[in-house]
Amino acid sequence: MTAFEVTLYEISRLFLLPVLTMILLSLAYGLIAFGMFLAEAVQRRRATWRPTLGQTAASPASDDLELEILRRTEWLRIVSRAAPMLGLVATMIPMGPALLALGRNDAIGVADNLVVAFSAVILALVAASLCFLVLTVRRRWLMTELRAFERESL
Repeated sequence: MTAFEVTLYEISRLFLLPVLTMILLSLAYGLIAFGMFLAEAVQRRRATWRPTLGQTAASPASDDLELEILRRTEWLRIVSRAAPMLGLVATMIPMGPALLALGRNDAIGVADNLVVAFSAVILALVAASLCFLVLTVRRRWLMTELRAFERESL
């Protein structure tokens, strides 16, 4: 490899730890959001849930409530879209060393790098899936609350 290629390789390796950290944070956020979602679903099923949409917005205008819905679902949307990209990055970074190890007939080196690659992408996809599920249902719940609030205002 040329010096330029080695430099590119070394720079890309610097991103592995931060990307893996962001994947773990995304997974933790997804699990917490899913737990909160399940608790809210149980409350809604038991009819003990009290809508809070109209109480938390700056003003009860419909536009402000829509902004509040966007605010409440923003991180779910970000994680559900960014986590798969982080998983792809975390998969591609170890693939270079895995291919080099394959060229040297180093099966252990290939396996070590592929374990990191595939574990990272699996965790990232789980995080994205959890967040997307919560986002989809919570958006419907909040839009239903908005519609009820608008009907009350008429």
